[in-house]
Amino acid sequence: MSEGQLVALTGLLPEEISLQLNLSQSFRGKQIFKWVGSGIKDFDKMTNLSLDLRNQLKEKSVLRSTTVSNILKDPDGTIKLQISTFDGNAVETVLLTDKEGRKTACVSCQVGCAMKCAFCQTGTLGLARNLEASEIVEQFLYLEEIAGKLDNIVFMGMGEPMQNLEGIRKAIKILTHKDGRALSGRRITLSTCGVIKGIYDLADNGPLIRLAVSLTTANEELRNQLMPINKGNPLSELRKAIDYYAKKTGKRVTLEAALLHQVNTSSESAKELIDFAKNIDVNVNLIPWNPIETLPFTEPSNNEVRNFVKLLENEGINVTLRTKRGRSIGGACGQLGKNVNTSGQGTLCSRP
Repeated sequence: MSEGQLVALTGLLPEEISLQLNLSQSFRGKQIFKWVGSGIKDFDKMTNLSLDLRNQLKEKSVLRSTTVSNILKDPDGTIKLQISTFDGNAVETVLLTDKEGRKTACVSCQVGCAMKCAFCQTGTLGLARNLEASEIVEQFLYLEEIAGKLDNIVFMGMGEPMQNLEGIRKAIKILTHKDGRALSGRRITLSTCGVIKGIYDLADNGPLIRLAVSLTTANEELRNQLMPINKGNPLSELRKAIDYYAKKTGKRVTLEAALLHQVNTSSESAKELIDFAKNIDVNVNLIPWNPIETLPFTEPSNNEVRNFVKLLENEGINVTLRTKRGRSIGGACGQLGKNVNTSGQGTLCSRP
């Protein structure tokens, strides 16, 4: 990734830094990489580098290829950053803090999304392009700059991760590298809407991370309507891929379901989800739909949600009910790309 002719250091591993900057001493690449992973934003603060090398870095590279255009804060502690890319596009990234104080970066992997899930704001934007590894890493670094050291990263922001798997792999290599940020792979989760080929690819070729699958419904016809990806990735084959991933990696897979009022909350919907989940190593993560004014759905009632949870639990399904966070800033699940526009920065996705 480059801004003009400048190299974005956030997208490079130590050996790549040495190679691209023609550094005669390879250990300098490790030193620079460590500084980048620390979140430093000023070359002059790289105190173990000579003045000449720092000046060389300023001429050839940048510590950030993106800029934060707006910071939005919800009273519940959620923070959303609107980030401008070098080519005039924009994405969002969210900081989530749970009841125990654990901090998670919810990052984007694409500008917009091509999946067109009917209940998702981001799906209405269309797809502009994949994000570079540097642009993914920078989201994490920006959030750490604001909130301090983060505990987890989830690829659940804008875009379908399986469509940018190589960019994500590179970002993970950078963030988990022992000489840099050294984030544990156990603290990384990727969420897909159900791209079967990608699930097998991730299982066979790594990295070894947690997988979440946005299922929403286990009814074939309804899922075709709500999630067009299902037409080429049917439930029977998706279930086989999930089972394969769990067995190959030894990691339990999370099934995510956005609950929509009187759409997928009936006892029959619960039974279909139970049948799908039984005998494979999964837990179910239920997410009451977060309102989006332009979409034709309604938030489920508390009674609907309670009944649905009870039906699953009675059949021995591991169930987690997600709390509502970040709604006032368009930072909740499914809301990214909502044009809050409080900073006068324009739309969040400029399509080519």
